[in-house]
Amino acid sequence: MLRAYISEGTVSIPLAFQIRLPWGRMIKKISQSMKRLLIIGAGGHGRSVAEAVVLSGEYEVVGFLDDGATESTISDIPLLGRVSDLSEHLPKADAVHVAIGRNSLRGELCKKALSMGASLATVIHPRAVISPRAVIGRGCAIMPGAVIGTEAQLGVGVIVNCGGVVDHDCRVGDYAHLGINASMSGGSSLGEYAWMKAGSVLAPGLRVESGEEMLIGERRA
Repeated sequence: MLRAYISEGTVSIPLAFQIRLPWGRMIKKISQSMKRLLIIGAGGHGRSVAEAVVLSGEYEVVGFLDDGATESTISDIPLLGRVSDLSEHLPKADAVHVAIGRNSLRGELCKKALSMGASLATVIHPRAVISPRAVIGRGCAIMPGAVIGTEAQLGVGVIVNCGGVVDHDCRVGDYAHLGINASMSGGSSLGEYAWMKAGSVLAPGLRVESGEEMLIGERRA
């Protein structure tokens, strides 16, 4: 086990962990003593986050809130209502995770949840690799294949998508986003609400300013 520092505690990260079960059977195996998680956003990213939650065994997902979904269940998880119904459903959960890829909206909803007294959960896929000396903020999503290096620091509500790399001594601002296979070299920084799109690469010591976007496959050296 590794233990990475989270802003409000620690989380255990198994380096080799996999469950080969259908969704329904996975959910039935959840212990009733587990903490309950409400996920805001039931799109592709939201469903991926829900899967990471089940595989990690950190929380029981009690439901989704989403403004666009119409099904009563999504991936065997109940759709409880719209995002505007958050206050109604907060008592059902011990923590909330905002699983929305758009940085500005994710930031807005994280702040709204915090203003209501909610706790923001960080979700770490068991196939991510995180240094025990990394610092991870509240409400982050770290997806399969991601690597967070020693002394790296992630702010609140950061997404590090599949295969993303945040190398040693990097800084990632609140509500920033690394897309699939985006890579930050040692000592580089990503500003608040900035987005490194899929396959982009940032050379050592460079910075992407707040709100800036790097194009798919872009390299800055």
